[in-house]
Amino acid sequence: MPAPAPAPVPAPVAVQAPAAPERKSWLDKLKTGLRKTGTGIQAVFVNAQIDDALYEELESALLMADTGVKATEYLLDDLKVRVKRQMATDAAQVKLLLADAVADLLKPLEKPLVIGEFTPTVIMVAGVNGAGKTTSIGKLTKHLATEGASVLLAAADTFRAAAREQLLVWADRNTVEIVSNEGGDPSAVSFDAVNAGKARGKDVVLVDTAGRLPTQLHLMDELKKIKRVVTKADATAPHEVLLVIDGNTGQNALAQVKAFDETLGLTGLIVTKLDGTAKGGVLCAIARERPIPVYFIGVGEKLEDLETFNAREFAQALLG
Repeated sequence: MPAPAPAPVPAPVAVQAPAAPERKSWLDKLKTGLRKTGTGIQAVFVNAQIDDALYEELESALLMADTGVKATEYLLDDLKVRVKRQMATDAAQVKLLLADAVADLLKPLEKPLVIGEFTPTVIMVAGVNGAGKTTSIGKLTKHLATEGASVLLAAADTFRAAAREQLLVWADRNTVEIVSNEGGDPSAVSFDAVNAGKARGKDVVLVDTAGRLPTQLHLMDELKKIKRVVTKADATAPHEVLLVIDGNTGQNALAQVKAFDETLGLTGLIVTKLDGTAKGGVLCAIARERPIPVYFIGVGEKLEDLETFNAREFAQALLG
């Protein structure tokens, strides 16, 4: 009797940006969300001459937007080269050239989240309390489910009161399964979830880890332990280690990226709350100082308000 043919292995798929009409609606939201950051930078170009005073004002505006010293210096040097090369004669041209410089600086952060190379793809999500971590996991679940992926949630944020309940609400909204254990050990919950994901043939296991500050060393050690235990459940996992950062915190968000990357080895970022912040320039600082891919950015509370990051769109929304 011939042996049965092996089941076909699904090809990895990148999480896609939405179709054109939805993307247009998203771009309008992004532009509105970045208005507070962009207004100060755009104001520099109003009735301006191309001279040292313009560059000095632009330097101040970029620093005020939390672009950081290194990225600001880099952008100004790059801009001056572009202005000379293009022989720009008015401030409106310089503004367009700055948008090009920002887009090129942010381009290395543009990378799709790929699902399907491993089954399940285990995604560990970290972030300090208040960054929007659990909400982002809910939105990411919706995003993945829309792409046709089956998702299992792991409620490993057992330190924070109501975190488990909050994740249960998101699981219910997205009609996905959840592994949780009230007051249980976060590592044990993570271990059980990865094994359950394998047993149930899930495409993705999303592990919500405890919110913490990078200064709380005992809690950072707990994160390391979760990562080790996940690897015990699946030698190839975690396949992604994401950090959720709040765009409102500016340079503090950059400090968090550095601290969590040193502890966990981050593979990607989700930047939340870009609506209403004057500190959106922090993405430029991240690109210059710790260029970890930005998989998604968020500009609102709704499930669909989390979208794939595109460097050119971001630059145009900032300086449009």
